[in-house]
Formats: sequence, C-alpha cells, structure tokens
Amino acid sequence: MQPSQPQVAVVVIGHDDAAHVTDAVRSALGQGGAVREVVAVDDCSTDGSAGLLDRLAEGEPRLRVIRLPVNSGGCGTPRNTGLAAVTSPYVMFLDSDDVLPPGAVDALLTAATGADAQVAGGLCVRRELPSGREVPWEPALYAAPAVLDRPALRPRLVHDTLCVNKLYGTAFLRAHGIRFPDGRFPYEDVVFTARVWAAAPRVALVPDRVYVWHVRRSARRLSISLDRAGVDNWRARTHACRTAHGILLAAGEKRLARRARAKFLDHDLRMYARELPLHDEEYRRQWWAHTRAFLAEYDAADWARDPVAPGRLTGRVVLASPEPCDLPRLRELAARPARLCPPYARAADGTPCWSAALPGITLEPLLTRPVPLLPLAVDAELRPRAHGPRLRVRLHELYGRVARAEPWSVETEWRHRDRDGARVRRTVPLRTAADGTWVAETTVRPDRLATLGTGAWDLRLRVRFRDGSSRRVTAHALAGPGLLRRCAMPSPWHGVVLVRPYATHSGALALRVAAGVRGVAPVLRGRLRRLLHWEPTTSDRTGTGQRRGDGRP
Repeated sequence: MQPSQPQVAVVVIGHDDAAHVTDAVRSALGQGGAVREVVAVDDCSTDGSAGLLDRLAEGEPRLRVIRLPVNSGGCGTPRNTGLAAVTSPYVMFLDSDDVLPPGAVDALLTAATGADAQVAGGLCVRRELPSGREVPWEPALYAAPAVLDRPALRPRLVHDTLCVNKLYGTAFLRAHGIRFPDGRFPYEDVVFTARVWAAAPRVALVPDRVYVWHVRRSARRLSISLDRAGVDNWRARTHACRTAHGILLAAGEKRLARRARAKFLDHDLRMYARELPLHDEEYRRQWWAHTRAFLAEYDAADWARDPVAPGRLTGRVVLASPEPCDLPRLRELAARPARLCPPYARAADGTPCWSAALPGITLEPLLTRPVPLLPLAVDAELRPRAHGPRLRVRLHELYGRVARAEPWSVETEWRHRDRDGARVRRTVPLRTAADGTWVAETTVRPDRLATLGTGAWDLRLRVRFRDGSSRRVTAHALAGPGLLRRCAMPSPWHGVVLVRPYATHSGALALRVAAGVRGVAPVLRGRLRRLLHWEPTTSDRTGTGQRRGDGRP
C-alpha cells in the first residue's frame, strides 16, 4: 500500500471559530493524495463557521460538512460524530484553531503501513501566538523512528495524552469500541488515549512534525487547557486522570497505569501547584482539599520511587497538611528545573525534613541523590549601575551536599523567549560568603540584549562543581529596596533602552527589553494609560504582586 493512495480521513471539529476553521481544513486538504476525505463537524456555531465550510465544500469534493443541531459543550461528541462518518482505513483528528504541517499525513501513513501498526504518532509542536515561538511536546518520545509491538514496551507513551498527533486504524478503533467521552467532558483526549493504549495496539513512532498546536493566550475565549481560572478545571483534570488510570488498570496494563499516576505527579500537579499563589484564598482552599482527596487514592508504591522528586514531594506535602501551606516554596519546587528554597529543617533525630511544621516529610534521599539532580536554590537580584545593571546570584546550601561538591563557577545565560539562538552567556566564579552561601556577580548589558532582540529574556544558570559535574537551574527573583526597577538607560546603538525586571509565574528572574524611541514610546504610553485608568488585576487583588501575563504556564 503506497502512502500516496487515498487512505486517510481527517476529522476537523470547531465551534464559533470562523477566524481559523478554514485554515485548519485547508491544511488537511493540502496534505495531498493520501487524504481521501475531510469531515468537518461544526458544533452548532453561531458565527457563520458552517457557512464558510459549506462554501469551501462547493469546490472540494473531498470535504463533507456535518452540523450538529445542538452544541455538545465539548470536543468528544463532534469527534465521535466525525469518526462515525468516515469511510477511510485510517483517521486523524484536527482542531479548528490548529493546522497540520505539510507532509504530516504521508509521514504517519508511511510509518503505519510499513510497520503494520494500528497507531502511528509523531511530534506535536506548541506554537505561541503571535510570537511564533515553538515548543515541542514530549520530544524524547519522537526523537527517532521506532516500532513497538505494544505500548507497555514504552511506558512514557502515557505522558503523551494528545489525540491529534496520531493516525489510527479506523477498524481498530471501531473493533475495540474506542470513542471519546461525550458531552461536556474537559480533557477528553486523556481518556481517549488511555482507551487506545489499553487496547494494546502495535505502534509506530516518527520524528517528523505532524501537528501544530496554536496557543493563543490573549484570545477572548481561552481553550480548556489554558482556562484554569476556576477550581472546576482542576476537578475535571483529576477526573480525567482517574478515569484513564482505571481504564489501564482494568485492561491489565498495570505498568502503564502506574506510569499514568507518575505522570500526574510530575506534570499535572506541578503545573497547577506552580499557579496556586496566583489564585485567591477560596480557590486555594478548595484546590487543596480536592487534591488531598485525590492523592489519598495513591498507594505506597506510587510514592516509593524517588520520593524527593518534585512532583512526589509536592504531593506528600499536600497530603501531610490539612490546610494550604508553604505556597511560595511549593511554587519554586514545581518550577522547571525544581528549586528547593530555604528554610531547611531537620527532624528531632537530625534527619532532613520539609519543615519544622511537617517533620514527617523526610528529605533523607537528598543526602545521596546525585549532585546534578539536586533541586538547588539560587536567588538573583539586579542592582542599578552606571554601566549596566549588576546581577548577583546566590547559591544556598542543601544539607551539606553543596559544600561537599565544592561549587566552582556559574554560567549565566540570558535567553530570548521567542528567538531561538538569541543568547548571551558568561561564566563567573563563585565565592564563599560569610553567611555560608556562594555568590557570583556580573554586569548585564541591556543594549546588547536589545541588539539581539527586544521582548522577554529569561535567565538560565549552570552551576559547575570542582569535579566537573554541573547542574542547570533557574534563579528565584528577589525584590526589595535598592534593587533595579523599570528604568531607561542610554545606549550608543539604540539611543535609549528600557529595561524591566520581573518574576515569572514560577518565580524566576526575567527581563523585558525595549529599544529606541519607537520601542520605548508604546511601553511608556501603556504605562501612562494604566496609571490614569488603573483597575486591579487578579494578582493585585490576591496580593501576590505578580501579573498574570508575565510568565509561561
């Protein structure tokens, strides 16, 4: 069977997305001869989406449009409707605000037919809009071609809960009754992929880019995965994860079920814990109570492997405390890479523990954990200087492990958030301070950063030790009297450069840089408008002092 033969159906779903749905459909039709049909399911839109699709179908015989008479409230029902309508041997799914990159269908179909696989998966990239910055999703899974007789041979597959970067045998899905949850069921793809893996298909993986997931954080209506303002979103996520675990366990896939629980701790729990300080007290209280009830379902084996891993440690703290506690410290622990910030405590017998209030949360494994895997805590501050801000980083001790490793130097790297390759590095020595920490200082040149690109710059660090080992870390942003705030600096290249340090959602230090009169003027005008027409943001109301758009969830 040749990939160019028409073998694939692409099911496109959408609701009130007239601005993007035709681009999605065209990206499916543009895949070439391998696509036999495109089934566009409109979930009772009211913005003219169905009319756009009908007009597009008039000149494209491969396109069929199905309009649901009542909005389903979720993604599952329209996908099930499209799946029931396809006649092709293989099927893919596409959301109306995303696109398939050229060659995606051929790459997946070639892999599936060549390996006689019921499922073929490829690389999905998250494209941040409007910047265009791309972040690969689970890249390690798709680093090289692979064929697996069953999913249990690569348990990491359960971390890729997307349904859209895969091609499925239509007969395989129908024979096993694999469908999406109907109606309003957020995170329906978590359940769908669990049903797929539970059916033990032969799987082919390819390193090709096969799906572009558009992330529009400034959209008027956020997607389900981005709209995490209410605690119901968290309840829906835990429900989907619990359902997926039950599906895998019922199918006898104990290894995959165990890995699904580990994935929840390492990914889902960390992501939401990182955002806890941004929410109000009532949200935190409800989130904490719900999370404790959910984690109570875990057994001893779920916690035994690597108990000081950031997700497991976060979960253990939540279980041990009946009320929300240590939220700033948990946010740092949930960062990537994780930071275990002071204060450091010991239990009555001298064993390292989470805190004096929770001595039962032992951190003893940190005493033997390899240095490159330690959750090192580094603070960073910027102080104004005539020739450019002075960056000071401070490395904290961690139960004696840092001193024994003998920290030698730190490499500072300012990395542009939206421009790959735009980086400024410098290595500076670490010196021992009187308080038992290690300190390094260097000058930051905003004019050089502006030359490489205006916008957001993130600080990344690599701490090097005397034995040659190293640890990548991020730095906790310090604020206070005498530290750098928003300022304008003269520049021989740009005339003027505006610099604003801030803390990201995870608490790491970052900079926003604008250059020249044209670059600085819009920033100043926006600042003036906010001063004249100020309204409290969510974080102003909750007292975190941090605005929601500053970091990356």
